Amino acid sequence: VQLQASGGGLVQAGGSLILSCAASGRPGSMFPVGWFRQPPGKEREFVAAITWDGGATYYGDSVKDRFTISRDNAKKMVYLQMNSLKPEDTAVYYCAANVYNGGSLYYARSYDHWGQGTLVTVSS
Repeated sequence: VQLQASGGGLVQAGGSLILSCAASGRPGSMFPVGWFRQPPGKEREFVAAITWDGGATYYGDSVKDRFTISRDNAKKMVYLQMNSLKPEDTAVYYCAANVYNGGSLYYARSYDHWGQGTLVTVSS
């Protein structure tokens, strides 16, 4: 499985961005996908996750009610709609897939495939 994250960029506080994660290399079955972010000089943190069928979604406390995760399995795409962006949302954002590991979608250790990251910068 290969993951490609895109859509990052520079945006003013209060603005919006949509991140995309394209999955390839594993035809047929789908899998849960999560978004994590790593702010400059800080640890990687959980942002959002979605089950393989989109039936359940999960969010970190700092993004709840501002970010929305969704997926289109026909296109093998997962999206992260980010609204009301704040300077503290500045980070490299990674998408990750839980293909084999199972476990809680809140934890990075549950994910066995990672994309390369896309930088989001929110100016004040």
